[in-house]
Order: sequence, then structure tokens, then C-alpha cells
Amino acid sequence: MLRDVNTIITDGGLGVDTAKGEGIHFKIGVSPVSSDVPIIITGNMDAKKIKEKLGLSPLADACMDSVENGSNMIYCLSVRASVPGTVGEIEKTGVGLGKCIVEGQPNNAYEIIVKFTGSGGFNQAVLRYSVDGGYSFSEEVTLAINGELDIPSVGLKFKFAEDEIKQEESFKIGDTYTIKTESPQMTNQDVLTAIDKLRTSNYSYEYVHIVGESTKALWAAVSSESIRFTELYKKPLFFVLEARNITEDENLDEYAQYIVNERKGLQNYDIQIVTARSLYTRMDGTIKDINNAGIVCGLYSKSKVQQSIGEVKSFSIPENKMLELLPKGIEDYLAVFDETNYLTFRKYEGIEGFYVTNARMMCPEGSDYKYAERVRVKNKIMRETRKRALKELQSSIDMTDVQGSLEIVAKFIQTPLDTMARNKEISSARIIVPEGQDILADEKLNVIIRFVPIGHFREIEIDLGMENPFRNQQ
Repeated sequence: MLRDVNTIITDGGLGVDTAKGEGIHFKIGVSPVSSDVPIIITGNMDAKKIKEKLGLSPLADACMDSVENGSNMIYCLSVRASVPGTVGEIEKTGVGLGKCIVEGQPNNAYEIIVKFTGSGGFNQAVLRYSVDGGYSFSEEVTLAINGELDIPSVGLKFKFAEDEIKQEESFKIGDTYTIKTESPQMTNQDVLTAIDKLRTSNYSYEYVHIVGESTKALWAAVSSESIRFTELYKKPLFFVLEARNITEDENLDEYAQYIVNERKGLQNYDIQIVTARSLYTRMDGTIKDINNAGIVCGLYSKSKVQQSIGEVKSFSIPENKMLELLPKGIEDYLAVFDETNYLTFRKYEGIEGFYVTNARMMCPEGSDYKYAERVRVKNKIMRETRKRALKELQSSIDMTDVQGSLEIVAKFIQTPLDTMARNKEISSARIIVPEGQDILADEKLNVIIRFVPIGHFREIEIDLGMENPFRNQQ
């Protein structure tokens, strides 16, 4: 080769970090949209775009809640629910002589209203419809000649029938047909099958949100999966799940007792259960009774790993978004739920907004990892030190100075810990290399990591009193 001026590209000098997946999460939920790969939702998508990608589904609803509260990237696993949604009875108001039945299975919980704005029979009467309880309506459409109305993306078909004698009197201006539906549900096996797909995923992410109400049986199953992900697959992560809502035949005392009993026996600091519900104005303008887990996921996405999402100065949910906590009167039970390690929301007298009480985890009693901010730091340390330690596997060790050689390897493993300390994600950290290790026989390096977390105060006590400035002068 002839000699010349040669340029060698050295990459990494700017110190730009590779993707760590912090704040990024997977959502597993019901959607009619089939996809063999995760569906990506980004923070710059509006409600219309999210619905286009995920349908009018529980999964889309949860993504909207997360995006408008801070999520910039969500990977969605769409699940075809094994338990179909249900359709309530049709309520009709008006003087028209026509009738209606509904066929199909709903893709979500809807309040569908069909309102006639023009009288007549088939191919003559004019109507508009709403799938969000009347918040928004479609453009006017003429009732088809076969009397069918197929509303896009909801999974239902309205079949109208004319009066057999007076067809022109079948549908009158102001006639309204209303139905309410319940959303389809995933079985525990649906969820576990979806979680198994994450095992081979190459995406970087920090936690998983299971969309939809669930009970202790699923919590226990997911708890076992979280242990497998950490110990077997080397993917430390935590799961956010949703407790069920109060039922019509329960009072608050009965509901609170149920929630307390559900927690018994569940001891895993990588599991978080959200009991908090609210009447919430979603980014599409609809007002719904929701579980606040989607909001929680948004807050994680815009917080630092060591930061509590209950930090009052940083994470307020405005009262024009979160209208009230549900079920009504739940405020009297928040202390019980918080002490039982559920995540709840609360208000503080004297300031506006709603706030996370504590980002509780379902940890054993006495655990150091009772808050999500501690778990997130733990998981990051596990991820980052493992990546650094992998580079040291099968390194040569000088047997004339075994301890010194091992100490050198340990310093490399400590590098990400030093970075986290500089970034104030932890206060400090150290690695201890136990002496007397028989590397030749065991071929294993044992190290001990100890770190000091960032502290948080969760209560302030003010000592208020008077003083006499003249008294000190005497």
C-alpha cells in the first residue's frame, strides 16, 4: 500500500451514553390490532394517532394517560383477549316506532349513543353517533338501506328495524339509542404468554405495565416471572399492575378489607400495585373513571431513577385533569392502603393538584426497597455493573499477586457506580473483594457491592413559637 495521510475515526469521544432504557416501558394490554412485533408509541403522538395504531382499546387508553404525563417511548404488546367484552341493554328514548339490536363484541368499555337528526325509514333517516358518552359525535350519516350501522373500530354493529306498517314513522328526530359496554379482559395465561415474549426482546426498557384490573392470582404469577427475569434472564425490571375497582354491591369498608386481604402473602419489591383511581380528563377530552397506573408510568418516564414520583414540587397532576379521587370517600382509607404497600394518590391541604402518596412496592417487611426510587436504582446498578463485569470475564490473573489483580478487576466493575455517584443517582458506592479467594480451583471472582442511596424526607415537622426580641437585651 502506498503511504498517504490516513484518518482513523475514534468514536465515543463526546461521551454520549448508549440507550439504557430508563423511563421506557412495555405495556401489555387488550387491543384489536394484531402485531407480531411491539407497536411503538412515542411522546409526540396525539390521541388520534395513538388510537389509529392501537384501536379504541384499553391499551390505547393507558398509552394516552402515560404519554400526556411524561412518557416519550412505549413499546406495546397487543393481546387478543380471551374473555370477550359484554354489551348492556339498549336504552331508547323518543317517539319513533323503529327498533334496534346490537351484535358483536366490544373492543373497550364504551357508552355509545346513536342520535337521529333526520326522520324516516331506511335510506332516509339521518343520524350521528358517539362512542364516548356524548363528548364527541360523528358527522351525519344516512341510515343504510339494510338498516345496519357499523361503527368503525368498536367491534359492534347496530341493526335497526323499521315499523312493519309505518316505515316512515320508524325513526324520528331526537330518537336516541344508548348502550354501555364492558371491555374485554385478558386471562392470567394471556398475560404470562405476553410476558414470555419479552424474554427475547432486544429493546431497552425499565419496567412493564400490565393494563387492566387484576387480582392476587396474577400478581403472584407475575411475581414469579419477575424473579425469573432477574435471576435467569439477567434482565432486572419491575412490574406495575392495577388493582380492581369497587363493585356495585360493595361498600367502602368491604372494598378496603378486600384490598388489604389481597396483599397478604405477596412479598416482592419488583412488583407495584396501583389502587388509585380518579375521574380523569384524558388527552382526547373524554372524562373517565380510570386506574391511575397509566399516569404513574408517565411520571416514571420523566423522573430520574433516584427521584420519588411523590416529590411535590415536581409531580403535580392538575385539578382540571384529575377531577376527583374515586371511589367517592376513598380518602379516608388512603393511609390503610399506603401502609399495606399499595400506590395511592392524595391531595395536600393548602396547595392545588393531586400527588402520589408514596411509590410503594410490594416488598417484605423491613426491606430496603420499599419505594420505586430505591428499586429503580437497584436495577440500574445490576444492569450497569453486569455489563461492565461481562467485559472482564475470563481475564488473566497474576497468581503472584492474586488480591491485587482482583482489586484491579473490581475497580473496572466499579466504574458505573462512580458515574452514578457523580450524577447524584446514589450518594456513594464501594466494591469489596474478599481475601483468600482460590481462583485456580473455583474460577470465580466474588465481589461485594455496597451503596449509599440518595435520601428523601417524607414528612416535615415545624416547631412554631413566639419570641420577645427585647427579652434577650435584658
